[in-house]
Amino acid sequence: MSYEKFTILKSSAVPLPIENVDTDQIIPARFLKATERKGFGANLFRDWRYESDNTPKKDFVLNNEKFSGEILVGGKNFGSGSSREHAAWAIYDYGFRCVVSSFFADIFRNNCLNIGVLPVQVSPDFLKKIFFEIEKNPKIEFTIDLKEQKIIISDNNFSTEFFEINNYKKQNMINGFDDIDYLINIKPDIKKFANKMPL
Repeated sequence: MSYEKFTILKSSAVPLPIENVDTDQIIPARFLKATERKGFGANLFRDWRYESDNTPKKDFVLNNEKFSGEILVGGKNFGSGSSREHAAWAIYDYGFRCVVSSFFADIFRNNCLNIGVLPVQVSPDFLKKIFFEIEKNPKIEFTIDLKEQKIIISDNNFSTEFFEINNYKKQNMINGFDDIDYLINIKPDIKKFANKMPL
């Protein structure tokens, strides 16, 4: 199994109300040398999190102890820019299992789905509601239900369905499969089909 199964996630959230966050901001290019998925979380939003002398920037949200959780809430057009899959790796390696926004770049969305990070796209109005609720209570809990494709603000039960997830990717996330895991899982069916083919 490539990553933990995703069915229902209950967690507080980290707000990043910045639009057009691109992949170079998520993980700067100088940190792309590794080929494995591990270790990228340490440099997630590196240039926003740290000064040039590596001291944490006190005003950046990931350095603010009042915010925590497995959900990252970003502004519109999250994950734009280059197609580097390392951006999704960094988000997962840091500990986020879900990113919420009103719009995602397509390649970033697919990279997230490939490695177990759920991109939850909601309306601009609901996104504003999420930021408002986090500002009121930084520890407020959200429920992300992948099967029902619903996000719920737990304190007041506000909810909305999020934008459709490709069913193949959705089932893979529910089972904790990447593409290779999926093929291994249906290996008997592949063999059965192959045996029916003429030599």
